Amino acid sequence: MEKLRDENKAMRETIQKSCCPNCGSATTSRETALTTQEQQLRIENARLKAEVEKLRAALGKYPPGTSSPSCSAGADQETRSSLDFYTGIFGLDKSRIMELVNQATGELQRMATAREPLWVRSVETGREILNYDEYVKEFLPEGLTSSDGRPKRSIEASRETGVVFVDLPRLLQSFMDMNQWKEMFPCMISKAATVDVINNGEGPNRNGAVQLMFTELQMLTPMVPTREVYFIRFCKQLSPEQWAIVDVSIDKVEDNIDASLVKCRKRPSGCIIEDKTNGHCKVIWVEHLECQKSTVHPMYRTIVNSGLAFGARHWMATLQQQCERLVFFMATNVPTKDSSGVATLAGRKSILRLAQRMSQSFCHAIGASSFHSWTKVPGKMGEDIRVASRKNLNDPGEPVGVILCAVSSVLLPVSPHVLFDFLRDEARRHEWDIMLSAGPVQSIANLAKGQDRGNSVNIQTMKSKDNSMWLLQDTCTNAYESMVVYAPVDITGMQAVMTGCDSSNIAVLPSGFSILPDGLESRPLVITSRQEEKSSECGSLLTIAFQILTNTSPTAKLTMESVESVNTLISCTLRNIRTSLQCEDG
Repeated sequence: MEKLRDENKAMRETIQKSCCPNCGSATTSRETALTTQEQQLRIENARLKAEVEKLRAALGKYPPGTSSPSCSAGADQETRSSLDFYTGIFGLDKSRIMELVNQATGELQRMATAREPLWVRSVETGREILNYDEYVKEFLPEGLTSSDGRPKRSIEASRETGVVFVDLPRLLQSFMDMNQWKEMFPCMISKAATVDVINNGEGPNRNGAVQLMFTELQMLTPMVPTREVYFIRFCKQLSPEQWAIVDVSIDKVEDNIDASLVKCRKRPSGCIIEDKTNGHCKVIWVEHLECQKSTVHPMYRTIVNSGLAFGARHWMATLQQQCERLVFFMATNVPTKDSSGVATLAGRKSILRLAQRMSQSFCHAIGASSFHSWTKVPGKMGEDIRVASRKNLNDPGEPVGVILCAVSSVLLPVSPHVLFDFLRDEARRHEWDIMLSAGPVQSIANLAKGQDRGNSVNIQTMKSKDNSMWLLQDTCTNAYESMVVYAPVDITGMQAVMTGCDSSNIAVLPSGFSILPDGLESRPLVITSRQEEKSSECGSLLTIAFQILTNTSPTAKLTMESVESVNTLISCTLRNIRTSLQCEDG
């Protein structure tokens, strides 16, 4: 208990000033994003509470002078520990948890397979919309409303079906292993942790596994707050060919770790996975969230409030893209046109691995996660620019020293496809890249990592004012979003990577672009009485990010000159993009 008090005191003292993702002003309210250390402290606090409860239970059960018969039980001790953790902390025993996840599995199966009237096809967008009145009638006879009759929270529900190029065991493992899960969805998951394992499951595919998870979900912009969710994940075999990954939030979990986090909860969600043999799986993804209504920046209001930003379509598009990337990475019979400029398979794999690390680093750097403390600064042309700095002491994967990241998000009246093709085209790079002097960019190597030609990695050489420079560029596109990520690389080191050498010590500091549809062509994913305005135009939400090393000494201070420099870089680049694409300002 003494240690608990010390931890709580430490948490109170370490809450630092942050800034509101919507307006940019400093805040010290309860809504301030927690640092990674604080989040770990809260989880550790929960464990300590469980330990105290477990000791109390043991003391009450066994009189002084006797010992617990489970002390020598070996494997049983681990099961008892988990059971006591949940009994002590959340007031739930294992049988109750199993009852809840089995009930959630039934609901997920029904949500995945039902047609009208539960799901209705939108005439305008072709997407499926949950008929919430039918849902309440079928699954929540007591309703989900407050005393004044209004829904307690906003409801987001979506469903998407697709085929993925991956074998069943690998797909199941990517859901149950937190590191693999984060790697599979780098653009959506900024943090993930297995808080505790209730049941390890049986066999290589962990049938029956139950674990408590924590995740922080993000968009690739600091302007939209992240969503922190605690939920139980359950892996269950339904038939010889069919499995379910079930996610459901359980009452009291967040309250015992941090009551301020009860902002987003999962109603029964997840995937029904069907093994189609030949390395294919059919996946039906259902995403069903209750979220506390919060203020969203006007530019992102449509795409967030419609449920697209964190919905099933986004998850499915990302899953398909990442599984396809894995297929191309593992391939041994790669056509020459898909691997130009690289002579060996080892070299190809080494470059693809480096490009993946670079893009993951980019996603990690530009979101609203509590990893960062963003400050709003005015842009030269009136843009809303956010800056954050960090110090790299010894990570060989990026340059050592003080790193400044500047990000701006703008709405452009041009389609996402046109914008993506423009930004990834090396022949047009000089139109927007102010770091280029006269002279074209030349491609040294080009590697396909998907069937769409927009999914590729290439190495470019460019002439700067003083010398030649090599750039590594990774481009990704799917049905929901696109990215163009690039970083200057050491020429000697990159030549070694091209022959197949390990790329983990190559320092990269990525900059780039994230492109989303503006969401105006979409409709809500839950039927309501409110009529949305109709629009046939689809513009783009462009996030532009630059990262620069301001000082090679990690102990140096960030200077205003550095902030001014990166501010100018963003403003001029945006002006060039608008000019080239003939976009109106504002």
